[in-house]
Amino acid sequence: MSMEITKDSIIGDVLDAHPETAPVFFAMGMHCLGCPSARSESVKEACAVHGIDCDDIVKKLNDAKAE
Repeated sequence: MSMEITKDSIIGDVLDAHPETAPVFFAMGMHCLGCPSARSESVKEACAVHGIDCDDIVKKLNDAKAE
């Protein structure tokens, strides 16, 4: 199942559909991908917490799933 990843995508949904995106989350400092709070956050919320440019991460996530 392929999905368009957006700022509003839920991290758990992204990981379930595209586990190959995990390294992108790790690179942004999200090392607890299995914890319930991280899995239920949107990409936008995670970027805000980690001080990361959301547009850049969304592009990297979509690139990772396309490879």
